[in-house]
Amino acid sequence: MLLLEPDQEMSDDEMRTFLKNIQQGDDVGTYEAAYQTVKFLRQKLMDTDWVVAREAIELIKKHGAQLRGDQDSSIGNMIRRVLKIVKEEYFSSGKDKTDEKDTQESLQKLLLAEDDEERYDKRKANLKDSVIDSINVLLSELETSSDLVCRHSLEHIQHNEVIITLGNSRLVQAFFQAAAKEKKKFQVIVAESYPNNRGHLLAKALVELGIKTTLIGDAAIFAMMSRCNKVIIGTQSVMADGGLKALSGTHTLALAASHYSVPMLVLAPMYKLTPQHLSAYQDDFNHTVSPHHVMPYSSGEILSHINISCPLYDYVPPRLVTLYATNIGGYSPPYIYRLLADLYHQDDYNLQLSSQSDFSANVTS
Repeated sequence: MLLLEPDQEMSDDEMRTFLKNIQQGDDVGTYEAAYQTVKFLRQKLMDTDWVVAREAIELIKKHGAQLRGDQDSSIGNMIRRVLKIVKEEYFSSGKDKTDEKDTQESLQKLLLAEDDEERYDKRKANLKDSVIDSINVLLSELETSSDLVCRHSLEHIQHNEVIITLGNSRLVQAFFQAAAKEKKKFQVIVAESYPNNRGHLLAKALVELGIKTTLIGDAAIFAMMSRCNKVIIGTQSVMADGGLKALSGTHTLALAASHYSVPMLVLAPMYKLTPQHLSAYQDDFNHTVSPHHVMPYSSGEILSHINISCPLYDYVPPRLVTLYATNIGGYSPPYIYRLLADLYHQDDYNLQLSSQSDFSANVTS
């Protein structure tokens, strides 16, 4: 598994290896993927002699398509964030940034934009420097995102509460650790998340931190939920409708919490927010892994008569989520659409369609 320090740059081959690890379900982490993606794109923008915004946008989409592969997690989200930065700097370049009217993209500007602005072909002074500076701000935001999420721990964890979680999330561990440092006394129940049993790792880490922890099997989630005060989990992605793409088994946990009216808190830094929706024809939402933990290969006679699927992720609908704790505050699922408008440009919601449109435009021209 490839892990780099925050100040270490990635080569093209290293980035592809990094992406391969994510697709195979290795414990790389969405933060590392997001952070290294932004650094990789920043390096490409710095090394290339582009003049107008359209050239920068094409460069980002070209390298972004190589990085994303067939998945759309935090890597795709960061590609959209960098594209939004380029477009914002294009419209605000040369204007007084202290004037709020000039710095915001109004609805009228989006609807009535001139043809040359739509293609981002105008030369703007110091555009490249402004884009690089804004990307550096984005990197700083990513570096502090986990700490800002953990600051909410004292608001959401009360004395003598019993909290249930699932799997092994480093952000969830840091969240509990932040509360424990402030002398909060609480108990954590960890579902083991079979067959990977990642919950064992979290339970061990919490015990070492001095937090009272109980490890249970996934089948015991419903029975234990009646004595829990709260569910706190991490997630792979926050979908555009406010739902979750989370570790397999999370839907079961959310249904049990809903049955007993137990609030479910999801820790979700902004780099996990994606403008994608779950659809019936979407093939890249999930990934399956080898089922050898469930059914050993030694059972060859049985395996010849059955098909076993082991998906990595569950979809959890927004009605089962109580609150998202992000690095910019707490939000309910219905507010997700507003955050999407702030983070991403509408034209970049579907990166694959956007890239195909650009390619067709270049061919016809």
